[in-house]
Amino acid sequence: MKTIEIKKIVEAIETSDGAGVKLKRSIGTPEADYIDPFLMLDEFGSENKDDYIAGFPPHPHRGIETVTYMLKGEFEHEDSTGAKGRMTPGDVQWMKTGAGIIHSEMPAMSEGKLLGFQLWINMPAKLKRNKPQYLYIKGNELGTHKDADKVVKVIAGKFEKAEGPEKNHNVDPIYFHVVLEKNKEFKCNVPKDHNSFIYLLTGQVTVGDKKHKETHNSNLILLDKGDQLIVKANKKSEFLFIAGKPIGEPIARGGPFVMNTKAEILEAVQDYHNGTFAKY
Repeated sequence: MKTIEIKKIVEAIETSDGAGVKLKRSIGTPEADYIDPFLMLDEFGSENKDDYIAGFPPHPHRGIETVTYMLKGEFEHEDSTGAKGRMTPGDVQWMKTGAGIIHSEMPAMSEGKLLGFQLWINMPAKLKRNKPQYLYIKGNELGTHKDADKVVKVIAGKFEKAEGPEKNHNVDPIYFHVVLEKNKEFKCNVPKDHNSFIYLLTGQVTVGDKKHKETHNSNLILLDKGDQLIVKANKKSEFLFIAGKPIGEPIARGGPFVMNTKAEILEAVQDYHNGTFAKY
């Protein structure tokens, strides 16, 4: 088996989105623009309510999937399909926007700490015109593996006997949330064609067999392709491990729309402004 090594360590960029929600963006930046099939990764969080209270008012999407994973705080989701949900710590919202959706994500809290992640996954051309789907996953529905060394929550993929609720997906995603004790190892097998990365929330880790520079909180760790991931915690660490099969198609971006051509982006903008967007 080929051990997966680090390709690049990227510092997250502080920015804001929605109505001014402060966040750290690591994919979708100049240093890590597109890690096929992953378009964006944001860590959103603050203890200051003024940083998140305005939330993400109604806005459109087309051609992507958004996966929101909440660790602290509560948000309410509502969209043009009629789906509604109140996210609480540990919950996941997996939205396949397809041909188009208009949704809002607003805080259901007036104070306290907010912490979560949003991942954007590209959709292949053949699925970008599909009717949107909304999947709400409660925290107790995630697969969970626990032993003396680690806790692994599984949103997608499989670790040991723990399996995630998102199955039969076109990019065969792996999405693990790992808490690893000091001086312990996390090992897992990865399909050799998958692109993968680690997002280090807290702690310090060593990846693979080769020496690399020190990792820090909110680092995006881009990985080379291989069969086996080996992560050692130099101190107690918490991280996401995410992997997926590349789609290999051209992409065109226009804000909340991701299609294959600029003409399709213009079409999405026109549909939104003329009132034909998200009509099923």
